[in-house]
Amino acid sequence: MLASKAKVVQRLFAAIFVIGVCAASLLAQKVTTDYDKTKDFYRIHTYFWANVKAPNDLWTQRIKDTVNAQMDTKGWKLVDESSAEVALSALVTTQQQQQLNTYYNGMGGGWGYRGFGGMGTATTTTTNYRTGTFVLDMFDAKSKQLIWRGVGTDSVAGDPDKNQKKLVKAAQKMFKNFPPKTGGS
Repeated sequence: MLASKAKVVQRLFAAIFVIGVCAASLLAQKVTTDYDKTKDFYRIHTYFWANVKAPNDLWTQRIKDTVNAQMDTKGWKLVDESSAEVALSALVTTQQQQQLNTYYNGMGGGWGYRGFGGMGTATTTTTNYRTGTFVLDMFDAKSKQLIWRGVGTDSVAGDPDKNQKKLVKAAQKMFKNFPPKTGGS
């Protein structure tokens, strides 16, 4: 009897661990960047905002403020369109996601002897969550060619302050290795 209780507790802890891992994967922020390998970013120092598509004006300003702060730390200056070397464009989208999690408990599981499973059961739960994607593009102001792209994806919280912190974190990750070492440098 004591051994069976220990197995139940062990399986309970295993299920809690799996739930924790799945929850952590939902909350993990993913940030990627890509760029024109022939462009010498060390020769560029000015930019302007060409476009920002965000859910509302509050988020438009938050995006601009966040990116401007990062650009400033890299020595880039916001200027008017006529004298800028780079045009920035930002896009924020959200979408509903679904994750299925299956947990096995009891004895057996799988196909077992002659194609039949043991005495175990499987439970599948569905987790719905909202993800947000932040895309920041840099275009050569003269040729209008894309020269750099950063993409950040994360779960969306119900709290705008938490989402703003996630935006700042994504921008920091995007600009961690910026400007990229390409061209003549």
